[in-house]
Amino acid sequence: MKITSLDLRRQYESIRDEINNAVLEVIDSRSFILGPFVESFEHSIAKFCYAKHAIGVSSGTDAILLALMACGIKNGDEVITTPFTFFATAGSIARLGAVPVFVDIDPSTYNIDVSKIASAVNKKTKAILPVHLYGQCADMDAILEVARANRLMVVEDAAQAIGAVYKGQNAGTMGNVGCFSFYPTKNLGGYGDGGLVTTNDDELAKLIKILRVHGSEPKYYHSYIGINGRLDAIQAAILSVKLKYLNGWSERRRLGASYYSEHLKGLPIRLPKIESHNTHIFHQYVIATSQRDELIKYLKQQGIGTAIYYPVPLHLQKCFEYLGYKEGDLLESEKASRETLALPIFPEITQKEQDYVIGHIKNFFTGR
Repeated sequence: MKITSLDLRRQYESIRDEINNAVLEVIDSRSFILGPFVESFEHSIAKFCYAKHAIGVSSGTDAILLALMACGIKNGDEVITTPFTFFATAGSIARLGAVPVFVDIDPSTYNIDVSKIASAVNKKTKAILPVHLYGQCADMDAILEVARANRLMVVEDAAQAIGAVYKGQNAGTMGNVGCFSFYPTKNLGGYGDGGLVTTNDDELAKLIKILRVHGSEPKYYHSYIGINGRLDAIQAAILSVKLKYLNGWSERRRLGASYYSEHLKGLPIRLPKIESHNTHIFHQYVIATSQRDELIKYLKQQGIGTAIYYPVPLHLQKCFEYLGYKEGDLLESEKASRETLALPIFPEITQKEQDYVIGHIKNFFTGR
């Protein structure tokens, strides 16, 4: 049996006609940039996220960049974030000339360790950028408390967490701004790049809409230096179709994750921890073991695909050498980079396929 870590083909086959019709409708309309398809999607996704405003943008990376720009982050400012995440989180900070300040992670959830944030705040700190990693929200109460005490902006990187809930509040609606990605592999993925910014702040929403069109309002009149950060209409139409199915897909992911956890317990691996106040959407199902690389090799031989998120924490990336971090500075992030791997998880995965994965993991740890 061959099992990929993600199978997008099955999802497409289940909604092929709806997707194809939506794309053809955009082509027939000849309205490709912003316009009614984007506006309709923004309305629907704002309602889904329980956000006052939702602004479609060109990618998850540009969502973070635009959010930081709208929050006034500039050269020399410091932004506290996690080193155990995709590069775009810290890369967007650095692109503005600001300084990413890395705080280690909680080893049980892989999210930022909120007990370490306050000590990282100084006069240059302007924002906190938590990541809701793998589909589970960070501890936002503690983050918001530090932010309020120090008058800091909070930008939620919810790229992996659309539909995740923290104490009754949706990811992307608790801070000043929320940022989402519609990269094809995401739980709500387009057929190309795309992203979203959410906010309940009218002024921030207005500014982000201006910044995504080169800072122009009206057209050809520029009060700001923005970027070309628009969501295109074809992606919006595709996402509008898929949004109708997202809650069901998320529930299937949770069921698949629960099945893994039930049948992998007792093995010398660390299973995902779900905080009792969180609704996890399992963008990834991540386990950890000191034998990670050997396990990956063995599973590959059995036709089982896995993935590592992330093999090198950001504070040890070559491009961030100038920040002065060294190996041993953020031990939990470094350990997670050595030990974590993601097992196949997607809404259409079958129990038979999961049993195959589970069986071979058990074989690996019990002598094969």
